Amino acid sequence: MKFFTRSRTAESRDPVDTVPPLRHLIPLALQHVIVAYSGMVTLPLVIGLGIGLSPAQITTLVTANVFVSGVATLLQTLGLFNIGVKLPIVMGSTFTGIAPAIIVGTNSGLPAVFGATIVVGVLTWLVAPWFAKLTRFFPPIVTGTTIAIIGFSLVPKTATLIAGSATAADHGGAKRLLLALGTIVLVVVLERVARPTIGRFAILIALIVGTLAAWPLGLTNFSATDAAPIFGVVRPFSFGTPTFILAAILPMLVVQVVNMVESTGDTLATGVVVGRKVGPPDIARALRADGVGTAIAGVFSTFTFVTFGGNVGLVSITRVMSRYVVATAGAILVIIGLMPKLGAVVASLPGPVLGGIGVVMFGTVGAIGIKFMMAADFSQPRNHLIVAIAFGFGLMPVGNPDFYTRLPGPFQTVLTSGIAAGAIAAFLLNLLLNGVPRDQPDHAEFDRAQLEHAELGHAQLGHAESGPAVSAADSGSRAGEPADDSAGPPSASREVL
Repeated sequence: MKFFTRSRTAESRDPVDTVPPLRHLIPLALQHVIVAYSGMVTLPLVIGLGIGLSPAQITTLVTANVFVSGVATLLQTLGLFNIGVKLPIVMGSTFTGIAPAIIVGTNSGLPAVFGATIVVGVLTWLVAPWFAKLTRFFPPIVTGTTIAIIGFSLVPKTATLIAGSATAADHGGAKRLLLALGTIVLVVVLERVARPTIGRFAILIALIVGTLAAWPLGLTNFSATDAAPIFGVVRPFSFGTPTFILAAILPMLVVQVVNMVESTGDTLATGVVVGRKVGPPDIARALRADGVGTAIAGVFSTFTFVTFGGNVGLVSITRVMSRYVVATAGAILVIIGLMPKLGAVVASLPGPVLGGIGVVMFGTVGAIGIKFMMAADFSQPRNHLIVAIAFGFGLMPVGNPDFYTRLPGPFQTVLTSGIAAGAIAAFLLNLLLNGVPRDQPDHAEFDRAQLEHAELGHAQLGHAESGPAVSAADSGSRAGEPADDSAGPPSASREVL
């Protein structure tokens, strides 16, 4: 097949369009799968537990999420008509959608969540060409504040996972607390002392070790895996026919705007990494893939999709720029998504372990938001005011969940999560205090900021600092060679492996 036999050096001087030999292609693709997998399975797990779903229902969410992640990744990397940017980008559900999904799912049911997801996906596809030209309205002070609110407002939700059911005999018991703390400590230790090749998988390692430690403590229950088949088919509308409720669509639409800004940044960052100039038409194609992937996600009972910043960081560190490596990772994800047994195992992971991981991952989302904000000029008091007020509106529901409950229904649903309230406040205050920017931002500066964001996103799974170029394959002279961060964006003549 041409896909596997195309020469890696002779037929294309562009490393993005080069196909590595099969002996390298599969291991390199597996590396992307491993980096992204924990996030792909953790998100539906957290949402399922937050809504109170059964293990069987959570298994359905997990397998659907991994399956659609693979489909969306194939669409983004290989392209179809004017959909997909054809860069090495992994797609997956975003943690920014957790809070509205839990709130809408609790109040209106999962069919309303998936109906809203379909609508949001279609709207994203429709507005992609225009949104690609409007990034100047979402400067770092707005996007950073919103992302930080998203991350920090989710951290308290991990307490339920750690403490367990309020009616359980061991609710908040010492064993549960120590297991969660031990999981967090393991992530910190791996980040501090492990080699980059190991530290990169800190989250995955902590999940495995934490689960093994929970076994003798009596905090594991994998009985739900017995009934799950090894192979199965991901079916559309597994939770019933989607319902379309305006009060459910609005909060998810607000969060999707943030997702589109994040996807824009990750696409620009990927362009810097691989040495390609990315303009509005490219961003529009990337956002169309986000929209189509999100609409497909709603059909197959999963959540909104966005680019995975961690995998952008992986491309930067390994310097393996072939989009066909990532496309192969997408194909592997599709296969994994057709294995319900694996989804059932993930759905049965101990709550304290997941809670400890959640503290790290949600806190990291907040840290990414802070890093975004640092690109703003904080010598101007007005920017302090924007952040202060937006955080106030965004975090009020964390301290008092009933804060917005006396508002009319649609406003209550939009604002209860706090994320939408904080995002709207940041957006409006920026327009009021800083005005409407006349020109597009300087893309060289924006690209560099987004590359830093991508590398920080990669730190969710381990070391993001520059170091030896690594890969899962025997990559010849590149292996062990220090990354040259001073050389600027990679050129098209740089080796693929």
